[in-house]
Amino acid sequence: MKIAVCIKQVVAREWPLRIDQAGEWVRDADASFEMNEPDAYALEEGLRLKERHGGEVIVCSAGPARVAQVLREGLARGADRAIHVESDELQAAEPAAVGQALAAALRPESCDLVLTGLQSDDLGFGQTGVVLASGLGVPHATIIMEIAVADGEIRVKRELEGGRFQWVSLPLPALLTIQSGINQLRYATLRGIMAARRKPVHTVAPETLAPAGQRIVRLYAPEKDKRTRLFEGAPPAAAKDLVRALRDDARVLGAR
Repeated sequence: MKIAVCIKQVVAREWPLRIDQAGEWVRDADASFEMNEPDAYALEEGLRLKERHGGEVIVCSAGPARVAQVLREGLARGADRAIHVESDELQAAEPAAVGQALAAALRPESCDLVLTGLQSDDLGFGQTGVVLASGLGVPHATIIMEIAVADGEIRVKRELEGGRFQWVSLPLPALLTIQSGINQLRYATLRGIMAARRKPVHTVAPETLAPAGQRIVRLYAPEKDKRTRLFEGAPPAAAKDLVRALRDDARVLGAR
């Protein structure tokens, strides 16, 4: 099987949030970066499928030059080669632009299976995989918790709301968006890190980016609004005032 896994480089979760001067994105000049967590599970699932069925795993990412770091990490974990769609405009682009750029890069590969994480840790749209599937012209399924391949098709387990699951069969080629927790992640070994230096990374320029259909107007840290309210008087009267406030002001109690 030829499997492509799309991975994204995101700002590390422990990095303190700093907004740029325009107020439209984080100030990443001095930030630390890591692989998007859902994409790490997608990569692990791709590597396991390769171990069971043979073939190769290609990691693909879109973004500025620093994205090469996360691609090398993917190669160190076991991927065979990498494709970097390099563009500064794609570091915080909307899913339509990213999905179409990835589709243009992966279309010549004619992959049997394309995997992405369910969503990114920074923007969290959960749309890039679906847009990519449309660009490649392949069927897709989302929120995948289990994958079985047999006789030219795949059978997948989807997570639904309310603790329910759904089994779906799709013909190959196909695209799946992977839910975090589907497997146990492996980490790069020293041998893998050394081997990654010799694996090819193909850099391509994106085609004309899709017109922006949405944009970030303002980005800001959550505003804290904490107030303390004291209820004075005898305990019975204070208790009645507290219940009234919880019911009428905070609206956390139902009317009786």
